[in-house]
Amino acid sequence: MLFTYELARAVFLLGIFVFPLHAVEKSTASEDAKLYIISPLDGETVSSPVKIVFGLQGMGIAPAGIKFNNTGHHHLLIDVAELPDVNSPIPSDDNHKHFGKGQTEAVIELQPGEHTLQLMLGDHMHIPHDPVVVSKKIKINVEDNKISSQEEKKCISNGYGGCK
Repeated sequence: MLFTYELARAVFLLGIFVFPLHAVEKSTASEDAKLYIISPLDGETVSSPVKIVFGLQGMGIAPAGIKFNNTGHHHLLIDVAELPDVNSPIPSDDNHKHFGKGQTEAVIELQPGEHTLQLMLGDHMHIPHDPVVVSKKIKINVEDNKISSQEEKKCISNGYGGCK
């Protein structure tokens, strides 16, 4: 009895740790799929928060966890030098924003300075399609919106919550 239990346990652990996602068939993308950023435009100067509008042709949008052929959901790559591993789920962190509810736009806070933005489509499990559906990488410049100290004093000094 002990041998059977140990054998079953070993097979189970082997399945979890050795073959976790590689056994999963990748979702296929339409050959004519095109992913792009509608707004802001490449090279545009913007202020934070930044509204980013996503565009997709040749495929549809479906929330994460919902498996439909020819669909996926957006992932926004911010200041990412190289694309993430296309055989694994797209990371979720400050540089890889997930829009798993099927959102087609977002408002994000960015620090002043130059930033790169790129979209990547992920399937129901956040794994890039085959072939990978990715937008052109764009650059934007986020301007510093701070009020000058002189103007700040004017606004504070009138006592009614506004500027003179």
